[in-house]
Amino acid sequence: MLRAHEPLILNGFRARGEISTGAVEGLNNKIRVVTRRSYGFRTFEAMEIALYHALGRLPEPESTHRFC
Repeated sequence: MLRAHEPLILNGFRARGEISTGAVEGLNNKIRVVTRRSYGFRTFEAMEIALYHALGRLPEPESTHRFC
């Protein structure tokens, strides 16, 4: 199992010191909160739009609906 994920595991060691783990943990926490709030959504696309809305300044996907 470790050999199957070896490139991803080694990326963690290569990136040490280049990426702040605090920023990554904060982003993961925010995503986890939005995912928890979005249990009532029927589609993945609705949850994806909620993530874009919560994270801000990220490119939003094209939507078939106009909201304004």
